[in-house]
Amino acid sequence: MTGDQSIDEYFMKEAMKEAKKAEAIDEVPIGAVLVMDGKIVARAHNLRETDQTAIAHAELIAIDQACRETGTWRLEESTLYVTLEPCPMCAGAIILSRVKRVVYGAADPKAGCAGTLMNLLEDNRFNHQSDVTSGVLERECGQLLSDFFRKIRERKKLAKRMKEDNLTKNDNE
Repeated sequence: MTGDQSIDEYFMKEAMKEAKKAEAIDEVPIGAVLVMDGKIVARAHNLRETDQTAIAHAELIAIDQACRETGTWRLEESTLYVTLEPCPMCAGAIILSRVKRVVYGAADPKAGCAGTLMNLLEDNRFNHQSDVTSGVLERECGQLLSDFFRKIRERKKLAKRMKEDNLTKNDNE
């Protein structure tokens, strides 16, 4: 393992801690940390359900925090670590805030815009591009999401069975 790999894995584990915070409050477990000069300047996790807003993605919250922390919207020397590949909205914010590098864990086959569906981050038609490193702790990041959605499906099945049992019980009375 190279030095860059171990650094990327260290910060991805920090993003995974954020994802676990999201999971603990029944949010989709996606976490992000934004790093400048080897230090985390912002940490965030998804809050869409909590805040009931479509834009409460981990990346956007982390970018906003970093801008406030640094006093500038230009995050030119930063690296954003995120457990899931950024969507188009987040990719746009990454470009506009001039994040230098994005490192993500799991690919997003439904909305990924850092290489899966398209690669907005490295598109030279924009006035800024971010370097992309994909697949850092991919299995672990993907497992967080898989486990979360499996639990949701199990809860839905249980709720359906309980409802059916109650209907059957009421019919028999």
